[in-house]
Amino acid sequence: MKITDIQCYVLERPAPPEIFRWRRGLAGSGDGTPSGEPTYSAILKVETDAGIIGMAGSGNGHATASVARRRLKSLVGMDPLRTERLWKEVWEIDRLEEMTMIQLGLLDAACWDIKSRAAGLPLYALLGGYDNRVPAYASTVTWDTMEEYERHIKECMDEGFKAFKLHAWGDAKEDARLSRNLRKWAGDDADLMFDGSAGWDYATSLKFGRVLEEANFLWYEEPMREFDLPSYTQLCLSLDIPVLAAETSDGCHWNAATWIQYRALDMMRTSAHYKGGITGAIKVAHLAESFGMRAQVHGGGYANAHLCAAIPNNDYYEELVIDTEQIKNLKRQGPLAVADGCITVPDEPGLGPHPDWAEVEKKAVLIV
Repeated sequence: MKITDIQCYVLERPAPPEIFRWRRGLAGSGDGTPSGEPTYSAILKVETDAGIIGMAGSGNGHATASVARRRLKSLVGMDPLRTERLWKEVWEIDRLEEMTMIQLGLLDAACWDIKSRAAGLPLYALLGGYDNRVPAYASTVTWDTMEEYERHIKECMDEGFKAFKLHAWGDAKEDARLSRNLRKWAGDDADLMFDGSAGWDYATSLKFGRVLEEANFLWYEEPMREFDLPSYTQLCLSLDIPVLAAETSDGCHWNAATWIQYRALDMMRTSAHYKGGITGAIKVAHLAESFGMRAQVHGGGYANAHLCAAIPNNDYYEELVIDTEQIKNLKRQGPLAVADGCITVPDEPGLGPHPDWAEVEKKAVLIV
């Protein structure tokens, strides 16, 4: 099989209002474009001489189109089934191009879409096929009040969730009160997690970690930025709660290996979005497993759901919870529905349904 063309479609739409936020200092939903102004996304389409099409999407429209035009077009003629070779070629391009983490994995994801469709098998089965029924945790946005957290956590419990992760305010004192309250609301048997979104220094991270230990949380995620590995090492040595890190660190499995060498984490983050597509994410997951370490999959969507179902050292699928209406409709969100606290990863080949390509071409403001 050969790649006959790689196309990128840039789509324009008015930026929607921000529907949720993160801790103070971080942007909320959307890409930061003011509501109503144009924002741009991209769809990468990979065509083959076998008539099988692969696709992957990106929120960074014109930048992705530029990379596709100047760099990815050079890979036309290669075999899309040779994902290791293609991954290596893209990694070489990245040496000077310095693509964003998401762009690094776009072609790889599209080629795995092709491989899955060509084999007639779900992606998780091609990747190893551990278990396609995966427990899910409710991953909160940052709400304004303690009362909102309590109401929405209890709504999630009513929907069958038994695990919960906090994205809180970034105020260590108030976040500690919220964490203790979460244990009261969820009960002793629930698995609880806290995501610091890399907002604190070492002293605050250490003090807050003690709070999470007292409340028996499952993991402590990203309390500090991911550049000061000695501080992460000291934090891991000082705390009993597992520290989960390396979510947004560049460098895929090579960088993940450095974190392990420094003993700077207890659990590894992996994802199809931030670790160089499916190939990079699997490399990171197997690396962690070889050190007896869990590789918790970050984020939702088709690619990450299949990744969760493929590997033995991941505990949960991450489901973002936003408001009452969205929480109550999670069990009705199609192939990625969350019901009774679990997601059943679909058995259909590919990485989700494709759009009407004629409509995409008609609506695109730029086609490479």
